[in-house]
This record gives sequence, C-alpha cells and structure tokens, in this order.
Amino acid sequence: MAFEEFAQVSKRRRAERAEKLKKKVLIAVFLGVFLLLCVAGGVLALLHFKDKSDKAHNHDDSKDSSTSKKSPPSQGSNGGDDHAIQTSSKIVQMLCEPTDYKKTCEEALTKLVDVTKSSPAIEPRVIVKTAIAAAADAVVKAADEIGAFKFEKPEEKAAYDVCKKLFEDSKEELGTSVNHTEKQEDFSSRINDLKTWLSAVYSYQETCVDAFPDSKTKDDIKGTLNATKEFISNSLALVSSVATLIQDESKIYEGVLPPGLAPAQAPGPDGWESDLDLESGSARRLMAHRAASAPPAIDEEGFPEWVGRDERKLAAKATVGLVPNITVARDGSGNYTSINECLKNLPENRKERIFIYVKEGFYEEYVTITKKMVNITMYGDGSQKSMITGNKNFVDGVRTFETATVAVLGEGFIGIAIGFRNTAGPQKHQAVALRVQADRAVFLNCRMEGYQDTLYAQTHRHFYRSCYITGTIDFIFGDAAAIFQNCEIMVRKPMENQQNIITAQGRADRHENTGFVLHNCKILPDKGLEPEKLKIKTYLGRPWKEYSRTIVMESNIGELIQPEGWLPWQGDFALSTLYYAEFNNNGPGADTINRVNWPGYKKSISRQEAQNYTVMPFLRGTWIGQANVPAHYNLLS
Repeated sequence: MAFEEFAQVSKRRRAERAEKLKKKVLIAVFLGVFLLLCVAGGVLALLHFKDKSDKAHNHDDSKDSSTSKKSPPSQGSNGGDDHAIQTSSKIVQMLCEPTDYKKTCEEALTKLVDVTKSSPAIEPRVIVKTAIAAAADAVVKAADEIGAFKFEKPEEKAAYDVCKKLFEDSKEELGTSVNHTEKQEDFSSRINDLKTWLSAVYSYQETCVDAFPDSKTKDDIKGTLNATKEFISNSLALVSSVATLIQDESKIYEGVLPPGLAPAQAPGPDGWESDLDLESGSARRLMAHRAASAPPAIDEEGFPEWVGRDERKLAAKATVGLVPNITVARDGSGNYTSINECLKNLPENRKERIFIYVKEGFYEEYVTITKKMVNITMYGDGSQKSMITGNKNFVDGVRTFETATVAVLGEGFIGIAIGFRNTAGPQKHQAVALRVQADRAVFLNCRMEGYQDTLYAQTHRHFYRSCYITGTIDFIFGDAAAIFQNCEIMVRKPMENQQNIITAQGRADRHENTGFVLHNCKILPDKGLEPEKLKIKTYLGRPWKEYSRTIVMESNIGELIQPEGWLPWQGDFALSTLYYAEFNNNGPGADTINRVNWPGYKKSISRQEAQNYTVMPFLRGTWIGQANVPAHYNLLS
C-alpha cells in the first residue's frame, strides 16, 4: 500500500511538472509573438523612413538637375511600397491569429494599420481599443436594426423590452472599456476588468436572443446579433492575448497574502480570515472578535446538525457591530417601512458605502438595486427572519429575466443575513428569487429559495459565502464568474417526471473569463426530497451554453447525485467544448468511477489546476479582501 501511495504521489508530481512546462511554453509562445510584432513594427519603421529618404533624395536630384531628363521611378521604390503593404498585412494576420473570427478582425485592424502608417509601432492598448470600438459600433447598429422590427405578439414585445435594457448595458460597458484603453497605465491595471466587462457584454447578446420564444423572429434577432458577437469575441481574444504578454498569469496565489489586506486579515490555518470587518458609512469599524472558544450560536437559521461551529458563529456574528445609515422596518420603527421606499430616497451621485439595515419581517415587494446604486451593504436579522419575497414566473407570462424578486445591478453590493424567495412553486417553472448582474457582488450568510432557476448569477464577478441555496431545475444558472464557498446547496423535490439539475452555467464564448466554482460546499437533499432522494434523479449540472464551465472541489456530495454526475443539455451539444471538473470531493456521491465520458469533462484535475479556481486567480479577488469578508484563499488540502 505504501508503494502504491508513493506511485500516486509521483504521478501527481509528474502531472504538475507537465502543467508547469505547458504554462512556460504558452508564455514563451506569446512572448515570441510579441517579439515578432516588435520586429515587424521595426521593419515598417525602417521602410517608412527609407521611403521618406528616397523621396527627399529624388527631390534634391530634381533641383540639381533641372535641365536633365527625369529618370523613371526606380523599381526598388515600388517594391518597397509593396513590401510595406505585405508586411502590414502579415502584422494584421498575426494579431488576429488568436481570434475565432479572423476575417472580421482583419477588416477592423487593417484600418488601424492604414491610419498608423506614419507611426508603425502599434501599442497593444491601441489594438484592443480599435477592436472594442468596432464592437461598440456593431452593438449600436444591431440595436437600431432590431428596433425597426415589428413585434406583434405580447411575448415578443416583452422580450424586446429585455433586449433594450441589455443594449443600454452593452453600450455603457463597451464605452467604459474604450475609456480604459486611452492611457497605458490605466489599461494595464484594468486588463482583468476589461475581460469581465466584455464577457458580460457577450452574455447580454445571448440573453437578448434567449428572451424570445422559438420563432422566425428569434432566428432573425439571432442573425442580426451574429456580427456583434463576432466583434465582442475578437475583443475578448485580443485582450486575453495582451494580458498574457503584460502579466505573469502563470503565478498561483498559493500562500500569498492578497494585496491590500493587512496582516490581521490574513487567512488563518483553516483558510478563514480573522474577522468580518466591514466599513460603515461613517468610517466606523467593527470591534467584535470571534473567540475560538466561544460556544456555538443557537441554530435559528434551520441549519442541519452537521453544520460546524464556525459556520454557526458566522450566522450569529455576521451583523454584530454594523451601524446602519438607514433602517427599514415593517413595524414602523425605522426610517422606512419598505425597501423600495428606502432606495427611492437614496442620495444621488453617492460613491461612499451606505449601510441599509432591514429589520425582521417579510417584505412582499420586487426590489431592484440599479446601476447607480453602488456600494450598498444590505443586512438583516437573519436569512429566514429578514426575507424579501415575490412570485413572478414564466408560466404567468413574465420573461425569466424579469421574474426575479430581487435584482442587483449596482457594483460593490454586499448582502448579509438576508433572504430572497420566489414562492411561485415548481408548477410555474422559471421563477427567479435573486438575479445578480452587479460586478464585485458579495453575499454572506444569505438564503436563496425557489424551485426552477432560483439564483440567476447573470454576469460579472460574484462571491457567495456560507449561503443556503435551494431549488430543483437549473437552480444556479447564468454566466457570471462566481465562487460559492462553504455554501449549502439543498435540492428540493420537483414535480412528477422531473429531474433535478443544480447548475446550468452559460459561458457561450471560449474567451470569456466566466464559470461557476463550488468550493467546500455541501450538496444534500432537503427534508422534502430526503425520502425519495434515490428515486428522483439529481445531477451536478448541464451545459446551458457551448463553453459552459463548472468546477466542484473539496465539497461534500450526497448520495442523491447520480453516478454519471452530469446531464447533457440536448444530444451531444457542448460535450466537447464545455469544461466540467471535480477535485478532491468527499461523500457518497463523490465517486467519479462511473462519471460521464465526455471530451470536456475531467474526472480529476491536478492540485495546481484546481488552485486556478480559487478566489485570487479566478476572481482577482482583492475586492473580497478589501470588503473584509471571510474567505478561503487557498485550497483546503
């Protein structure tokens, strides 16, 4: 047995060395491409100055020999022009090599080379700026074309309303992206933001199409948006290539303190930070500390018996010491009696963080944290005590996008100890409890309750810590880059002849930086499903879009999960392009021996590859540390 273990370790080390070599080779290739670009730029520069020199020489000769016959243009001069054109063409081809739509890319960048002939050395940021600007123009054109469509049916009109919102979001984020390519220092520091914003814009186009029912109109919408998606995909590919050149993305943040964190906030031996230390609106900070010897909090959240002491303490202590700027209370003891009334009266153009305390009660209202409502912390008395509830659903004629009880769009949102519920029930099909479009959104000790499509992790970067998420079909879905850490994924009983699928991740382009990571979670049946957990089939996920990406690692998987683990969407769609992986899970449902045999599925990945999906490498999660939210920054094993 000892020799077998040693062989396994050796095999793992060989795999890790191979992975490191692969990364080094990739970096060398990209550096080689960069060197070629520099050489090509130099060649163009030499040709440019040679051409100027030749013209000056010919001009001087004509003045000195005004009575002599004019010589015919030298063959070398024309050859130089032809050679410059050929070199420019090769540069464009080389730049467009990593893209999926090379013709579209070449047409856009050829104009750039023509414009910059007087200065042939093209900066990477200018290349990216040109590509993004072309994408922005394509979005405007597509929006105008679709706006001219005639929508006769009510469901098509409702779908178009969704598209209009998404087009506005696309224009805004592409505009922001272009602005961050104006200066080199701004561009370099925002390269990962660019990937996030462009991924979101690509997803918006997909969501627009998905809003329409199957029909000729939907096909026409899809066709109109194809060119737009090509431009956005190319922009993503170029940003990713440039990012590889200007950053050492092969570094793994293993055992490294996240930038911006003070030593007191460093992860402890078990990966926990020392305190939940959120900054209040009046610049006051929490002073309460968790003593290791403190007794467990009373289980008022409905946690099962196996929930550990630390998680129970987090539930009890999450909001201790927070000082609200505004209090919402159903009983009239606060500043407002409804959340919407509170949001309507927020100060305009506010940038500093504001704390909204939602006292115990059931708030039957549909809430939207708009894009202008940035840096909001909303916290309650517990995820089952302070609950926002609604029942909008697809069967009653509402598009899935619009069914959310709560929609969060404002950047930097933090939700703590609060619940989000959709009560429509399984018979109403798609019925979202929480839709999150915001970037850098954090949910700590929150509860998301529903059946089909409970949590719509739509776009951008999210971190869910110690949350309780329950549902039946695709109940964690969307195209965000999201990590679910220490969460309880509780599967409910569906309708007759239905099966359960936990995730449906919607990465539609291979260059997007999105995906779902379930890290140190527990995947179990709730009490309603428990008696029939072996009769009703339950799967970890299925590929909603072509490049769907989901990783389950260091999690406890209950026996409710089918041996094959994952479910196809339809036929062989996406089975070779998806990325599904499992790493070091435990529990009766964690055995991968009988898992699916798809080209894109990995039964087991190396520790180094799994590390890529932890907080820092995957989310660039310094923003999580700056919010002082507890997090495992490394793998647990």
